[in-house]
Amino acid sequence: MKKSILTLICLIAAIGISQAQLFPSFKVGLKGALGFSSLRSEGSFFNSDTKTGFQLGAWGRVGIAGFHVQPELYYASKKAGITKDGDEGDATFKSMDMPILLGTRIGIGPIGARIQAGPVFSFAQDGKVVNLSEATNWGAYKKNSTGIIGGIGADISSFTVDLRYEHGLTNLNETGNQKIRMWTIGVGYSFL
Repeated sequence: MKKSILTLICLIAAIGISQAQLFPSFKVGLKGALGFSSLRSEGSFFNSDTKTGFQLGAWGRVGIAGFHVQPELYYASKKAGITKDGDEGDATFKSMDMPILLGTRIGIGPIGARIQAGPVFSFAQDGKVVNLSEATNWGAYKKNSTGIIGGIGADISSFTVDLRYEHGLTNLNETGNQKIRMWTIGVGYSFL
């Protein structure tokens, strides 16, 4: 009986130590994602439908003691369907996005699950709105914005899968209260 209890304690301790990742880990990879975004406007400026865009870029992850920092840099195309006073149009925002995620990973060896959250900084590259003259004044749109992003993910050897939600914190437009809301599902591959 004592040997069984001692064996069980050793097994639990070994699993705990492997979970803690006492040694630093480092990963670098590429990722792609589909983004389902909408543009929210407070007041009666317009209504927005969800449209599909994409993200392509690179990521890195440095971890120790069960926690990690994951900076990313990717090109994003965010789309929204806009309706204002019976007129319909599409908005497309193209940007370089840089999230800096903090998270933890639970798993053994090459298989694990992650929880991550952090700020995302977007730097506008281009954009357009078609069929809505009131929203085409791109001079009123800011060149950068900030949001918060969070989600869950899974690692299977060198492959990663993520489900995230992004919530805009700053207004995109100088004249109206417009913020991006977006769900993304992405896949990635780690080279290291």
